[in-house]
Amino acid sequence: MKRYMICSLLFLTTFVFAQNKMNTRKGKIVFEASIPSFEEIRATNENVSCVLLTKTGEISSVALIKNFRFKLSLMEEHFNTNYMESNDYPKATFKGYIQGFNLNIIGSSTKKFELNGELEIRGKTKPIHTDAFLRKIEDCLEIIAEFKINTDDFDIVIPEIINSKISKNVTVYTEFLVK
Repeated sequence: MKRYMICSLLFLTTFVFAQNKMNTRKGKIVFEASIPSFEEIRATNENVSCVLLTKTGEISSVALIKNFRFKLSLMEEHFNTNYMESNDYPKATFKGYIQGFNLNIIGSSTKKFELNGELEIRGKTKPIHTDAFLRKIEDCLEIIAEFKINTDDFDIVIPEIINSKISKNVTVYTEFLVK
């Protein structure tokens, strides 16, 4: 009987703590650095990890650089080798807070929150301040955000010969469905 009680308490404790964290390993990041009239510079990574602590609104995500997919394989190769040096800098991370986060006030309609944190790419960290749009979808929480970064902030060098074909101001779109 004593063993049953201890096992029950451990199970309940684990269940309660598990409810404080929502996560996914199938988040999506899309970035675009296209210039009108030139080849589209757009990539998607659909294997991004994201963790949301529901008690505090703390959010973090990790994207492996080599998981970004382009329309052309040559772009992917140049991206990993020349621009991102993904062997030396294999991941990008974001750590921040959703201001005023309260899971109880989020329903099936989209609700806007302020998202503040730090983005680390290629060993360089920069602050990010943007809006996050949250809504419940069945037993999951959808988190969508969009922001711009400048390649110079992360020491991403675009060769002068193609400088006019790739934007230094990159639009980043994130979409997570955490459970």
